[in-house]
Amino acid sequence: MSSHPIVHVEIPATNPTAASSFYASLFGWSMTTDPQMDYTMFTAEGGPGGGLPKVDGANVKVGEVLISVGTDDIDATLAKAGSLGGRTLVAKTEIPGMGWYAIFSDPTGNRIGLFTGRPA
Repeated sequence: MSSHPIVHVEIPATNPTAASSFYASLFGWSMTTDPQMDYTMFTAEGGPGGGLPKVDGANVKVGEVLISVGTDDIDATLAKAGSLGGRTLVAKTEIPGMGWYAIFSDPTGNRIGLFTGRPA
């Protein structure tokens, strides 16, 4: 069986710049902003990194932290989640230059992300 580590955590932010400053000061996380994607990512020593997506009220809501789990096969994982009562919310989608992601909900409504990186 493949391992499925937590690989990314998204903490919604109404103001990613202020949130970035807060978490950098509080935890010492290093922050990087990708201006093309308008997305701030953090690196947390000893744990998975993540991002601070801007709250949009539709896909990104305050209080809905999203964890992403690594998988070798997003399609197979989504199919298995569906067979266990989950529901695909965002189908497999390419992240240019990085890999692919998808989002599903578990039977109780929690959103979980999936991620497969590009081969090295």
